[in-house]
Amino acid sequence: MMSINPAHVLADMVEAARRAGELTLDHFHRRETLEIGIKGPGDFVSIADEQSETLIREYLLTRYPDWSLSGEEFPPVEGVDTSYRFLVDPIDGTTNFLNGLDYTITISLRQGAETVCGLVYNPVTNEMFTAQKGQGAYLNGRKLVMRDSVDVGQMVVGTGLPTPNLSLHPGAYERLDAIRAPIGAVRVLGSAANCCAYVACGRFTGYFEQTGFVDTAAGILLVEEAGGIVTDWWGRGPEYFEKSGLLIVANRATHAFLLSKLRGVEPPQT
Repeated sequence: MMSINPAHVLADMVEAARRAGELTLDHFHRRETLEIGIKGPGDFVSIADEQSETLIREYLLTRYPDWSLSGEEFPPVEGVDTSYRFLVDPIDGTTNFLNGLDYTITISLRQGAETVCGLVYNPVTNEMFTAQKGQGAYLNGRKLVMRDSVDVGQMVVGTGLPTPNLSLHPGAYERLDAIRAPIGAVRVLGSAANCCAYVACGRFTGYFEQTGFVDTAAGILLVEEAGGIVTDWWGRGPEYFEKSGLLIVANRATHAFLLSKLRGVEPPQT
């Protein structure tokens, strides 16, 4: 296994994301003309998604030709060196993108079962969230440090709104109602990566959802490096939530609150 400099790789990832940001913003400003495909209920894809992923793939695999890459829009690339894999969501929040709302580009690097570094980039606001394992989390170069405590009445929690065919567990809206009643607010951004970034920088105190790991790998690292807690709905570690996608990412107080509301649900069979 070759040794790498994660800071150098992260810099290349940032450059790839910025280039993809320019490309997608061009489409964003003339989105009414885009052809839209449907992958499933509420799951859209556009030529902007495909071109963004192609750009990121070509940029990173030109520099790291032996590594692997998994993205949202195309089959994975299996490299000679299987110990390193890029995870890429070229537009996280395609529905947002198609309707003129904020979206993100997210890239992470895995070394085996560990996320080494990652980023979440919002081209609309030009916010670049970055994290490197053991080196902290940053927003446009400013270090992020999360608060541990917050009163229940001041908690702001992000989530998604599941549909019957996308929700693993029945009773999603009953759980949401139980969570919403005592806290300050629930917000839906339409981008799992952006929700994680908002937790890391303190705009949300927590986030829960069932979502894909490609979408959230970088965001999870952001939250952990900013001092937050990441588990599944039963307080279990990555060996569970990376497979199920059932996530709680939060500061300490909000994590305890969400865990108390969600852990009564029967966990999925593994």
